[in-house]
Amino acid sequence: MRHFGQIAPEVRQRLFHREPSRFTADSPARLLAAALGATLYSPATRPRLADDIAKQSARGVVSMVLCLEDSIDDADVQDAEENLVRQLRELAGHPGYAADPALLFIRVRTPGQIPDLTRRLGPAAAVLSGFVLPKFTEERGIPFLEALAAAEAASGRRLFAMPVLESPELLYRETRVETLEGIFRAVDKYRDRVLALRLGVTDFCSSYGLRRGPDMTAYDVQVVASVIADVVNMLGRADGTGFTVTGPVWEYFRVQERMFKPQLRRSPFLEGQADELREALIEHAMDGLLREIALDQANGLLGKTCIHPSHVLPVHALSVVSHEEFSDAQDILRPERGGGGVLRSAYTNKMNEVKPHRAWAERTLLRAEAFGVANEDIGFVELLAAGIPT
Repeated sequence: MRHFGQIAPEVRQRLFHREPSRFTADSPARLLAAALGATLYSPATRPRLADDIAKQSARGVVSMVLCLEDSIDDADVQDAEENLVRQLRELAGHPGYAADPALLFIRVRTPGQIPDLTRRLGPAAAVLSGFVLPKFTEERGIPFLEALAAAEAASGRRLFAMPVLESPELLYRETRVETLEGIFRAVDKYRDRVLALRLGVTDFCSSYGLRRGPDMTAYDVQVVASVIADVVNMLGRADGTGFTVTGPVWEYFRVQERMFKPQLRRSPFLEGQADELREALIEHAMDGLLREIALDQANGLLGKTCIHPSHVLPVHALSVVSHEEFSDAQDILRPERGGGGVLRSAYTNKMNEVKPHRAWAERTLLRAEAFGVANEDIGFVELLAAGIPT
């Protein structure tokens, strides 16, 4: 699979200075974590789940979570499990899917579901990349990670964990540091199997009866922003001890009222661009999403939880490395710069300080491997427009 693989090769050549790399479920974990992109969630109860997965994969989705937890009613768990097993077995033999599969994860409720579902899937477990672990703390998370290790040993295939950080203990100030320290101990022990940490911002808001509107980002809700900052501070460090932390879910996919239209027309992300594309973004409440993605990246998050297919392309388009970023990163990491120093950027608009900017440059080149590098004259709108199905 590869990002933007759904568009024609000649279009990719026009868009990219360096095209996104191909990767598979067996690629190094470091690349897979960077390449998750927009992880699309789907309830495991969907009656045509196998077809949905194949369709979204063909449209550019590279990671999906099939949910047995909050997205379904408590009374529907058994039926959802049976449907999931049936649909994944169908998917394993789906025409054309095996040639370009997405990374698939199951969001479970209990540790016991991990080995049970893996056993029930049998050979069809080959389509799985791992499991999403809900409401993760050290105490609750260790049994999930032990169950994952057992399922991996029994199935003979690599399985990753993606813990979701969403518990009240993490949110509340008086227990936050202790909870984060415990989470670090748990995920550090199973470091080779923890692909990324996911943020459950909806649960954070729930603890205070809050819900951000379509013109607000998670970073405008201060109690939530403070948690994100502390998670990155303690779990997302660039010194080799950190993990990939993904961005929070964006809940909106259509604005019913037109009250935001004048504001969205002045969006800095769309200034001077085509009216048709601007209208499409307005209709799908994308302006807030675009701002939140930009803030995710500025705050050290990579990738995003998504609940609607219309969110996928914006996340991926804004994940592409610009030609300017790529130029700066390459300059900073040149072998002859190993001793440090300061240099003027090739774009002559900033200072590149070799030692302080090294970790940023390394992260940027990893993102470039996953999402590619845009040509000099290519921006977000061109990348987005090229990926929209005709």
